[in-house]
Amino acid sequence: MLQKLPKDPVMLLSVVNTRLRDQYPDLSTLCEDMGASTEEVKNTLKGIGYEYDESGHQFV
Repeated sequence: MLQKLPKDPVMLLSVVNTRLRDQYPDLSTLCEDMGASTEEVKNTLKGIGYEYDESGHQFV
């Protein structure tokens, strides 16, 4: 079942980082499972000053 990610960038940041910490091994798996575009998530969060840190497994 596909779940929607929040449209609000701050809420998106919270949901994505929490799910990366608790449920998913990487961003692409999270996005695939949630039916979202990895690039859209990255671009949305880049718009509020966050970049995906692969080694840290989170947006910082």
